[in-house]
Amino acid sequence: MQGNHLFEYAVIRMVPHVEREEFLNIGIVLYCAPQKFLKAKFELDRERLKVLCEKMDFDELSHHITSFERICIGGKEAGSIGMLSMPERFRWLTATRSTILQTSKVHPGLCDDAGEMLERLFAQLVSKVQG
Repeated sequence: MQGNHLFEYAVIRMVPHVEREEFLNIGIVLYCAPQKFLKAKFELDRERLKVLCEKMDFDELSHHITSFERICIGGKEAGSIGMLSMPERFRWLTATRSTILQTSKVHPGLCDDAGEMLERLFAQLVSKVQG
């Protein structure tokens, strides 16, 4: 029987105007050391984002998201940060910064399947509520 594994996650937020401290949750990044899992999942709802920022540069935002995803995967394609160990990459991604793409504080939990937990957190904290 497979036991529970410790994981850590953060909500990824789009912050169009840092000085206003307004944000929209657009993704989740989840790290689970025992399962060697580090992955981010994003959803861009352009209409909701335009409410916060009429002149959103979606190309720039997409570039930031692509960089975030590459760092999760690791390797040379992600530059020098991509060459760090998985826990170091997670810590780098979730470090406090003042840019349009920020993360919440890191939260811990237990799971059997990190990929399934990523999907569940994404549905709870990012996806539009259907109904």
